[in-house]
Amino acid sequence: MDERIAKLNIMLIEEIKKFSDETNSKFYFDYDLKKSNWFNIGGKTKIYFKPESLANLVFFLKTFGSKVKIFTLGAGSNTLINDDIFDGIVIKLGKNFSNTSLLPNNIIVAGSACSDKKLSDFACDNEIGGLEFLSCIPGTVGGGLRMNAGCFNREFKDILVSVQAIDRIGRVITIPANKILFEYRNNDLPQDLIFLSASFKGEKKIKNTIEKKMKELKEAKDNAQPNKIKTSGSTFKNPINQTKKKVWELIRDSVPLDTSFGDASISEKHCNFFVNNNNASFNDMKKLIDFVADSVEKKTGIKLEKEIKILES
Repeated sequence: MDERIAKLNIMLIEEIKKFSDETNSKFYFDYDLKKSNWFNIGGKTKIYFKPESLANLVFFLKTFGSKVKIFTLGAGSNTLINDDIFDGIVIKLGKNFSNTSLLPNNIIVAGSACSDKKLSDFACDNEIGGLEFLSCIPGTVGGGLRMNAGCFNREFKDILVSVQAIDRIGRVITIPANKILFEYRNNDLPQDLIFLSASFKGEKKIKNTIEKKMKELKEAKDNAQPNKIKTSGSTFKNPINQTKKKVWELIRDSVPLDTSFGDASISEKHCNFFVNNNNASFNDMKKLIDFVADSVEKKTGIKLEKEIKILES
């Protein structure tokens, strides 16, 4: 069985190479993912695809979408990648999927590759408030949609109007926000959807007021969280259905904060942030994550759920 799968993979790779040549698409083979995530950890993917346009992505998915494993990578700000080779295709939507535009009634449309900070700045420049919190989320619109990202008591669901996405067989669909079931750091959208863009609604505000709010939020974030280090942000979700305590409080009370595995350690500034101090491996970071989760469960009985996404081989 394994041998047959290996031969199938080789055949698929050759087909995709042919597709790449015929469509002038940007495919990279045996692509190193280490520099594509904030942890700076990870091995290679057999194929890395940066579609030039929606038409290019649609054509690819109609041809190969049902035949291969696909992982969509955004900014890599909350992703831990295995050191082994990913036996599939990593899709990275680039600048052609990062545009922003203004519609009537204070609605903004943003591509899924647009950074949350860029979207927040665009709203500010157009005197639209309500999106200030996005300036403190280190990711893309697509990643924020996937996990219903948020901070300072605001989440994507609070401003979302609709989502445009594409499925694995190349069908483009639009989903109104009121048809999506949102939860804390989660929603019921199919995991195999690739987000293309989303529309958000804000409210008219004076630009100076928006800028002041963004500055306040940034100062609060900088005071509480580490920056300019190799980390992927919050490792675990707050267990809101099990306790009123924040996850960092549970970690602080359950785990020796000087715990480390190889070069993977717990941030001194915020103990729900784990850090690659130099050259941590995937196994180093995974051991630290598992150790912290096990320690909290043994001490409190609370089972933590990971907020970061893990790409296995």
